[in-house]
This record gives sequence, structure tokens and C-alpha cells, in this order.
Amino acid sequence: MTKPFLSIIIPARNEERRLPQTLEQVVHFVQTCDFLTETIVVVNASTDRSLEVASTFAAQYHNMRVISEDLPGKGRAVQKGMLAASGSYRFFADADLSMPIQEVLRFIPPAVDVPIAIASREAPGAVRYNEPAYRHLTGRVFNTLIRALVLPALNDTQCGFKMFRADVADDLFRRQTLMGWSFDVELLYIASQRGIPILEIPIPWYFNPDSKVSVVRDSWRMFTDLLAIRRNGRKGRYD
Repeated sequence: MTKPFLSIIIPARNEERRLPQTLEQVVHFVQTCDFLTETIVVVNASTDRSLEVASTFAAQYHNMRVISEDLPGKGRAVQKGMLAASGSYRFFADADLSMPIQEVLRFIPPAVDVPIAIASREAPGAVRYNEPAYRHLTGRVFNTLIRALVLPALNDTQCGFKMFRADVADDLFRRQTLMGWSFDVELLYIASQRGIPILEIPIPWYFNPDSKVSVVRDSWRMFTDLLAIRRNGRKGRYD
């Protein structure tokens, strides 16, 4: 088989309700592309019909496949999909598609050609739709901690849409140690320590009231993860 130009990785845990619409949008998008693509849905630790829903789509479209992972953790699911992908550029996207999937074209050649491109809700030109003020505030507080502790140059590390060139993905995801929500902060930290350029791309972003992020619970977990990233960096664990 010819190597795909773009791999789209979608982590999905208990997403039976959102997956049909999401995968329909992805299928429609890739059918408009003039390059080869593959879509990888990583269903992890789901107790609903997510695996069945994803497998039904994959049976209809030859460029879509499903990976089942028993262990929980969004970071684990993305890591598994990224390392299984074969595209020259590998993009992971949250299952809610709070960023329209067509925006992916702004992360890859010919629009840009960079090792890492991440969606940003804070870069000039970004637009947030329907986001409650309290969510924006808590997000900014946490990003202030990220900038103070590990990534001073980035405005928004937590938007769930990120692109990695194949060689960079193979390197970084093999060094990943965090398997929860903060995994992408760790990856970007490793990249920054290695001098790998990271481009923030402003996007239109639509708040989803069904978000699975718990402000109190996940903020505390992310804070402890930031301390772990700093500690790992000082000990040379990412070298």
C-alpha cells in the first residue's frame, strides 16, 4: 500500500453518542482530500458501544481502522494511535470535534511545514464560541501555571488538536511517560528541550457542554503532573 500523507487519530472512551457524527464528518472531509489519508480510532477502556460504533464505520471505509485498548488514559490512547500510524503527518483530534475537522489543512503542507503544529484558542485570530466565562478563567489560570513551570513560550497547550511530523511523533511518543490528561504538555516540553519548533495555529473553537474535563479534579491532577514533568526534566529522564 502507498504510505498515507495524513493520519488522523481519534481517542475515544465511552463516546458511542458522539462518535457517529464525528466519524461522518471525518469521512466526508477525507473524501474531499487530494492526498491519501488514514483514520485511526483508538477505543480505550470503554464500557459502552464505542468499539461497536467505530468498528461499523471501519468496515465501510478502507482507510479507517480501530484499535482497542483495555487500559484507561487519553494519553495512552493517543500514544498507541500515533505509534501505529504510518502517515507522513499525524494529527490527533478530540472525539467531540470542537474544532471543525477541515481546519486540519492549516496544520500540514502546503499551508505550513513544521515538525509540530498545535491548535490554539489564545493565538491572535482565534475565536471561542459559547464558552462560559468560568471555563475560560480556569483555563487561563492553569495555562499560567504551565508557562511558569514548564512551557513559557506557549499560549495554549491544552487544546485537543495537535499535529506531529512522522519522525518527531516516533521519537516523542516513545519517550512519553504520562498517560492521562497532561500527556501533551509532557510531549511539548520534551520537544522544547530538544529545540524542536512548535507552531501555534489560531482556530475557531466551539465549547462543548458535554466535556469530560472536571475543572477541580483534573486541574489538581494536571498540577501534580507539571511537577512530575519538571522533576523528570531535571533528572534527565527525557534525554
